Amino acid sequence: MMSYRTRVELRAPVPARLASEIERRLFFVSADIDGYELAHDDGQVRAVELRSSRPVDAAALADKVNRMVDGDVRPQLATAAKTVWTSPHRREAAEDTFERLSAAGLVDEVGEGQVALGEPLLALLEYFDQAVTMLLRQDFPAREYRYPTLISTRALETAGYFSSFPQHLMFVTRLHNDLDVYEKFQRAHVDGGIGAKVLGSCDNVDYCLPPTMCYHTFQQYGGRELPAEGLQVVTARGKSFRFEAAYATTLERLWDFTIREIVLMGPREEVLAAREAFMRKVFAFVEDLGLSGFCEVGNDPFFCGTDTSERIWSQRLLELKYELRLDVAPGRTIAVGSFNFHDDLFGRNFGIRRGEHGPVHSGCVGFGLERLVHAFLCQYGPEPAHWPAAVRSGVRLRTGS
Repeated sequence: MMSYRTRVELRAPVPARLASEIERRLFFVSADIDGYELAHDDGQVRAVELRSSRPVDAAALADKVNRMVDGDVRPQLATAAKTVWTSPHRREAAEDTFERLSAAGLVDEVGEGQVALGEPLLALLEYFDQAVTMLLRQDFPAREYRYPTLISTRALETAGYFSSFPQHLMFVTRLHNDLDVYEKFQRAHVDGGIGAKVLGSCDNVDYCLPPTMCYHTFQQYGGRELPAEGLQVVTARGKSFRFEAAYATTLERLWDFTIREIVLMGPREEVLAAREAFMRKVFAFVEDLGLSGFCEVGNDPFFCGTDTSERIWSQRLLELKYELRLDVAPGRTIAVGSFNFHDDLFGRNFGIRRGEHGPVHSGCVGFGLERLVHAFLCQYGPEPAHWPAAVRSGVRLRTGS
C-alpha cells in the first residue's frame, strides 16, 4: 500500500517530557493519520512526521495538529510523574506475546479493537477479577451490582464526560419507530448494504455504550441521601467501550473490554483513607505474584477542552489519580488499574448527599481485566507451567484441568 508522509512543524517547541501527551492524542486529530514519529532535537519536540495511506491537505492537517498541541499539551507543566510504589521484582517482558497467543489460537482479532479470548485466558481473567474482589471484601462490605450494557446519554452528560473525553464516545441509536421508515430502510439499505446514510432513518441518541462502570453507580444513586458517616461501597464488573482510533492494539487498548470497578462514597477523609488502604493491598498482591511494575500519579486524557491543562495539573498536583502500570515489553508499560478521587464532583452533579453535610465525596478504583491478563502473560508467558503456583491453582479450579 502506498504511504504518504507529511511533516508538521510545531509553532513552537514542546519539552520532550510532554511527548507522551502529544502521542496519546495524535490519532484522534484526524482519521487520515496512520502513523507518526516525533522529531526531537535538544530535549524538545519540534515537528511531527505523519504517515497516511492517501494524499492529505497538508496545511489543514498541520493546523489541526498545532491546535491540539497548543490547546492541550503546550500549557502543561513538564514535570516528571511522581512514583508512589515500585515493585521489588524485575521481570523481562516479551514484546511478541500477543503474536504468540494468536499463533496458538488463544486470541483472535475479530474486528477493530475487538479480540476474542479462549482458555486459559478466560480463566486467568476470572482469577484476577476474583482476586481483586476478595481483597476488597477483606475490609469493606461492598454491594455488588450487574448493570445494563447501555447507559443513558444524560448520565454521561451529567458526569461531564462529553466535555472531557469526546474522543472516546460511542453512541447507540435505532431506526425511527415508524412503518414507513422500516420499509424505506429495507428497500434502500438491506439490498445495498449498510452505510452512513442509514443514520438519516434513525431516531435518537438517548443511550451510549458505557466508557466505564462507575457512571452507572452514580446514576443509580442520583438524588439519594446517604448516611452522614461511614462508606457506601459498590462494585460492578461489566463491558466498557471506548473508541481508541488506531491506538487499538493487541489486548492493550480495546474498544470493547471488561472492567472491574469499585466506587467509594462518603466523607472525604474516609474515601481517601479507603483508597489508600486498598491501593496498598493491591501493591502487596502484585508483589506476591512477582510482577514487575510501578504506580505513579497520573492524569486522564482530557481532549480539546478550553481548560485541559488546568485539569491535568490539578489531577497531578492534588494526586487525584494513581495509575498501576505493569511491564509489557522492554522499556514499556501499560496502565492496568487506576485509583481515583473525585472530591465532591459527582456528589454535586448527581445530587447524592450526606444530609446536612452536603454532597458526598467519592472515589473509584478500576481494573482493566484484559490488560491485567496481557501484562501477566507478557511477563510469565502463555504456558501455565511457568506461572506462579497461586495462579496455576486458581486457574485449575476454573478450567478443571
